[in-house]
Amino acid sequence: MENKVTKEKTKGTVLEGVVVSDKMAKTAVVSVDRFVKHAKYQKYFKISKKYKAENPDNMYKVGDKVKMQSCRPLSKDKHFVIVEKTGKGYVESNIVGDEAGDEVEQTTAYSQLPTA
Repeated sequence: MENKVTKEKTKGTVLEGVVVSDKMAKTAVVSVDRFVKHAKYQKYFKISKKYKAENPDNMYKVGDKVKMQSCRPLSKDKHFVIVEKTGKGYVESNIVGDEAGDEVEQTTAYSQLPTA
């Protein structure tokens, strides 16, 4: 059975987001941002939602911008397959010292570069 999914074979919803976690085997958590207009106040605001997606061969890492496509349910929470990498997202890195004095790196992924 082939792990690669092409856009021509699979029909369904295509979402674009940033991988925020890749700690599970063959699964990545992808954060998708969208703008919604408030019905009464006519103001746009950002809504983020996290989806679990199939990450074949664990090839997509934290901070990667990816496209994912809906598919049949693969597990209880997993209904998407990552199709392609569209770019490298911005990853903020902080070095924090733990109790033993060793340096530990903490990363936070963002979907866009910060504006100055």
